[in-house]
Amino acid sequence: MTYRLGVDVGGTFTDILLIDEATGETYRAKTSSTPEDQSIGVLRGIERACEAAGVPMSEITEVFHGTTVATNAILEGKGARVGLVTTDGFRQVLQIARSFVPGGLAGWIIWPKPEPLAALEDTVEVVGRIGADGAVVTELDEADVRAKLRKLRAQGIEALSVSLINSYANPQHEHRVAELSAEELPGVPVSLSSSVLPELREYERTITTVANAAVQPQVARYVANLEAQLRESGVDGRLCILRSDGGLVSAAVAADNPVNLLLSGPAGGVTSATWVAEQAGYPDFLTFDMGGTSTDVALVQGLTPRVGRETTVGDLKVRATSVDVRTVGAGGGSIAHVPPLTQALRVGPQSAGAAPGPAAYAAGGEQPTVTDANVVLGYLPTDLAGGEIRLDRAAARAAVKSIADATGLESVEAAAAGIIDIVNENMFGALRLVSVQQGFDPRDYALVAFGGAGPLHANALGRLTGAWPVIIPPSPGVLCAYGDATTNLRDESVRTLVRRFNEMTDESLRAVLTELASKACATLNEQGVPEDEQHVVYSADLRYHGQGFEIPVAVDIDTFDGAGGGLAALRSAFDADHQRLFSFVLDAEHELVTVRATAHGPRPRVAAPTLEHGDADPSPALRAHHRIWVEGAEVEAGIYDRALLRAGNVVPGPAIITEMDSTTLVLPGHTAAVHPSGSLLIRPADTNREN
Repeated sequence: MTYRLGVDVGGTFTDILLIDEATGETYRAKTSSTPEDQSIGVLRGIERACEAAGVPMSEITEVFHGTTVATNAILEGKGARVGLVTTDGFRQVLQIARSFVPGGLAGWIIWPKPEPLAALEDTVEVVGRIGADGAVVTELDEADVRAKLRKLRAQGIEALSVSLINSYANPQHEHRVAELSAEELPGVPVSLSSSVLPELREYERTITTVANAAVQPQVARYVANLEAQLRESGVDGRLCILRSDGGLVSAAVAADNPVNLLLSGPAGGVTSATWVAEQAGYPDFLTFDMGGTSTDVALVQGLTPRVGRETTVGDLKVRATSVDVRTVGAGGGSIAHVPPLTQALRVGPQSAGAAPGPAAYAAGGEQPTVTDANVVLGYLPTDLAGGEIRLDRAAARAAVKSIADATGLESVEAAAAGIIDIVNENMFGALRLVSVQQGFDPRDYALVAFGGAGPLHANALGRLTGAWPVIIPPSPGVLCAYGDATTNLRDESVRTLVRRFNEMTDESLRAVLTELASKACATLNEQGVPEDEQHVVYSADLRYHGQGFEIPVAVDIDTFDGAGGGLAALRSAFDADHQRLFSFVLDAEHELVTVRATAHGPRPRVAAPTLEHGDADPSPALRAHHRIWVEGAEVEAGIYDRALLRAGNVVPGPAIITEMDSTTLVLPGHTAAVHPSGSLLIRPADTNREN
């Protein structure tokens, strides 16, 4: 028997999912994250999952890992000290940036500009220049390069980034600087912009390369440490890391290109939600991943997540392909507070995290959180994470009472309900960003809710968005780990062209795409993926000639030889997207800026689980009745054990459905039907039917 393992490290919990590849049977573990060394929590969770399955760790053939190491290094300002080599005259490229200030018209007055990841004193200019056409305008002065590298060595840099103008068109000078740095800065990792991001625009290329260099040492250490500890524990299977675009790369490739891991964790959630929605028969859906610290949302069409060309973490925005995920500081650990100036209740973005955690955890936390509010309202059972965490209801009430006192609300329950209403509105706002703001009506989509806290709030978000059904996957608290374990190997090759359509032909574009595909597939070949199991997806960034931004458009290479295919199809697709986003199109020449080829390995052959069939009556799973506070009054809710539900059961609200890693709340006037795949489908009571 062979097993694959999915690992997802969040800000509060580390989730583990062990999958029997032959039967699809899963074994899960959820344990507190260990921020000081994430590998400790990972190994502890793996041991528990293997104990639950009754298998030795040596039977794990593959470990697929979504990690926040790179993300945390940026957010916490703990990246390496980076030296930057630029072309003569471009030393202040990071300081000039894009002259963009967030906020209103006077935002610049109160906005503290973040410090660049490479300080000005650690930035040097070298003589040598490449033209926009790739021709050498000025030869590289190697003596000058050596002198500047020695200066950086004296200043104690820990990583080097090289971003020379127009290197995307000709990387010759950058490669030579890398060779010289190996002699002058032995042991210092080097990031080249021509490798990290071979695309147009100097600032975006530079900041992305510097970000890659900043997190590279930390990610490389973590990956090497985790691999060593896995080997010591008897796990001989290969380790792969999840990229921000939802694909997998080998540990070695991830360590070399960590900027592609900045949204590794959220991407795993979208990938796993796609797997679940496919089993339930809903190809178009919104994802809602609510954890202990934050909530991530995304939109998926035709089982294909929308992919963006920018990744934002905190104040940092880099040019890296990632699933279009929006994040808000709203999680189970989000702290409720009442600012003295406004006396208006606020929730988040501050979080109690894993330590000390919500007051209900009885681990030293005293501030009221969303979890405490759910405890006060009766929505959460006494035990969480399979008994690892026991909740203290008295402590939760005491914490939430401070909100009732500060706002003058008549009861602790009313204060708790206010906390829940506000956090739900915060998350509704995030869902609007990926739907309404992008020209999509959320009522045309289902809503897949997961994460440890997601199922508690999912029914309410369904009512706010009008997205039905609300799908609660099996094991929603560890679903991100499921996505890590059920995605595929992936690599991408990019080239900037900047050509008007009248300067190209279908044949010339096909030739470029074919060359890029060969480069992308080479990485999969090195990782042992058979060529007949690889497939390539193409895309192009297009704009009207004269525009300052691009829109990514999918390229169907199979239609290049047919009528209406090729450039004509790209033109039509771009115009349609432009109309959807901005409500107008221009009678202007189209221009192709960048083309991409993304090579995909095969999806793992994991059997989909199927529940035993039952009738509509869920009473065999009913364990107790419990008073909960909902819509301003106490009502009696049934408490159901999800492990005992069968396909076809319909659970009427109000109800609480419990399982090891999460709790689902079904509101009055709604029902939860059990799909044969194991998902719960929540709808208004007059519309829910067995699927």
